[in-house]
Amino acid sequence: MQIGVNVPNFAPGTDPQVLRQWAQTVEGLGFDLLMVSDHIAVTPDVAEQYPAPFYEPFTTLSWLAGVTHRVRLGTTVLIVPYRHPLLTARMAANLNRLSGGRLVLGVGVGWARQEFEALGVPYQRRGALTDEYLQAMRDAWRNTDDYDTDPIPLWVGGNSDAGMRRAVRLGDAWHPLRLTPDKLTDAAGRLDVIAAELGLPKPALMPRIALQETREPVTDPGRLAGVGTIEQITADLNRIRLLGAETVVLDPFNDDLTEIRQPERAWRTLAAVAAYAKNQEDR
Repeated sequence: MQIGVNVPNFAPGTDPQVLRQWAQTVEGLGFDLLMVSDHIAVTPDVAEQYPAPFYEPFTTLSWLAGVTHRVRLGTTVLIVPYRHPLLTARMAANLNRLSGGRLVLGVGVGWARQEFEALGVPYQRRGALTDEYLQAMRDAWRNTDDYDTDPIPLWVGGNSDAGMRRAVRLGDAWHPLRLTPDKLTDAAGRLDVIAAELGLPKPALMPRIALQETREPVTDPGRLAGVGTIEQITADLNRIRLLGAETVVLDPFNDDLTEIRQPERAWRTLAAVAAYAKNQEDR
C-alpha cells in the first residue's frame, strides 16, 4: 500500500517557501503522493474552515512539480463543477505531461453553497454537473493527439452512496474522506454491493484519513482513522491495507490553524509513519 500526504495550501502562514518545504519533506521521507485541496472563491463559508490565502491547485502543483522529482501530485479534491470540463481536461493533461505523468486527479461535487453562488454555478445541480463534466473530460482525453497525455487516474470523492456510485461509473478509484475505522470498513463492503448492483468493476479504494498524533490512546468511539498514538495510527494503516486499499492519503490538518504556521509537529509524525512504512517493506 502506498502512502500520500494532503499538504495544506491555504491559511495565513502558507506561502511559497512553506509549500516548498512541505513538498521536499514529503518527497524526502519517501512518501508516494502529495495532494492539495481546491477552492476558488474564499467566501465566508469557505473561510470559516479554510481561510485565505488559498493557493489554486493546478497552479500550485505545476510549481511543485518543478521542485520535486519523484513524488506523484494530486488534488483532494478538485471541485468539478467550478470549471468548464474542457478547461479542466486541458490543465490536467498539460500538468500530467509537464510533470512526467505524475498527476492524480481527485474530484468531488463540492459543498460550499456561497462559493457556488459567487461562481454562478447552480448548487442544486452540482451532482449532475459533476457527472456530465467527468464524462466530457474522459471524452476529451481520448484525443491523444490534442491532449498529449498518458491516462490520468480519476479518484472520485464523496462518502455517500451517490459518491460511491459515481466512483463506480466514472472513476478509477473511490476516495472517501476522514471516516472512523469501522465506517471505512463498512463503506468498503458497501462499495462491493454497489458495483455488483451496477454490473461494473469495483474501483480501487484510495481513502484519505486524518493524521493527528496524541500522547495517550484515544478511546472515543467516534475516533477518526489516523487519530491517536503512533501505535493507533499504524494499526489503522494496517487495517486499511487489509481492506485492499492501494493508496491511503494522510491529512495532517485538523482544524488547528496554529499548526499551519508550525508544521514541524506534523513532520515528526510523518517521519514516524515513514519509518513504519519502511519497516513493513523490509519484512
